[in-house]
Amino acid sequence: MTTFFFYGTLRHLPLLEVVLGRRPETREAVLKGHAVKVVPGETYPTITAVPGAEAPGLLVSGLAAEDIARLDYYEGGHGYETRQVAVGGPWGTAAAQVYFPDAAGAPDAAPWSLAGWVAGVGAAAVQAAREVMARRGRYTAEAAGHMRPFFAARAWGQQRFGPDPIPQTLRSPRSLAEVDWQPMPGAYEGFFRLQPFRLSFDGGRTGPLERECFIAWDVALVLPYDPVTDSVLIVEQLRYGPIHRGDPSPWVLEPVAGVIDAGETPEEAALRETREEARIDVRRLIPAPKGYASPGYSTEYYHGFLALAELGAERTGTGGLAEENEDIRTHVLTFDRAMALVRSGEINALPLVMLLTWLAVEREGLRRGS
Repeated sequence: MTTFFFYGTLRHLPLLEVVLGRRPETREAVLKGHAVKVVPGETYPTITAVPGAEAPGLLVSGLAAEDIARLDYYEGGHGYETRQVAVGGPWGTAAAQVYFPDAAGAPDAAPWSLAGWVAGVGAAAVQAAREVMARRGRYTAEAAGHMRPFFAARAWGQQRFGPDPIPQTLRSPRSLAEVDWQPMPGAYEGFFRLQPFRLSFDGGRTGPLERECFIAWDVALVLPYDPVTDSVLIVEQLRYGPIHRGDPSPWVLEPVAGVIDAGETPEEAALRETREEARIDVRRLIPAPKGYASPGYSTEYYHGFLALAELGAERTGTGGLAEENEDIRTHVLTFDRAMALVRSGEINALPLVMLLTWLAVEREGLRRGS
């Protein structure tokens, strides 16, 4: 049996229970000479040696080989190694294993707050952990670890942003409470998730139906627009959907777009994706329509924006992040040229059509204001 000391997100008992598959007995403890610090750009913390500091945490004893294997799987995608340390508390001192990162954190980084993390992305992290642990035995720890941010983003969209309260002036006034809906076992859980379900409504007059739903993400869509030159920036990339449909031209013209990460607002994601994909700075974001991409079978939800920016011919080029396997070409073209591509069918991604149509509504006022 082994004892572990947890200083970071695994101090959150609902998360620790998911990872271990059970809720263990715990004791509060501190590791002297260390501090728990923020990792820039991440929601999880790191631990670093700081003379005179104390890192609070949880001590868990009696962990068996299976418990440690589950912990190693969960932590395996982040480059940690275990070291034995001495921790203490009102009950005395004990030797414990601790997951230390390969690289030490910066001593001057901001302190990390467990309470702040729980209030912010804790629920999404617990759901992401469920998805990680469900893949144990089918994916390596490294592969599951790389997918974890996407799992957290998926949960974040469901918990933080949806469903939006919207009017029901024409639609039925009925609510979800009137739908008999139950998930069924047998979900496909890879990078993507497909959830079987059984549904009936109107007192059973419709159904029961057995179907599957694609559990997707909240996505920020951005159309950069320069009202001075009346030009837009669009991106081009190879897409899997057209490949599997047999489309002979699977390179697609689209708006800047990306998944809203756990902890982000749609606006923050829109600005981040515009920097990553288009390499431009945005002067102002203007909300555009938002809603479901394909409500018949998917949870994917779009948050649309127009982004006012300076667009010159030099903005045409490449963008995207190599670590995300993005190979993106950017095109700057006039609004009239973009609409001609809509009419010809060369622009066949409907999110881009939607944003160009919305720009057509707002364009005159934006040009006057420039």
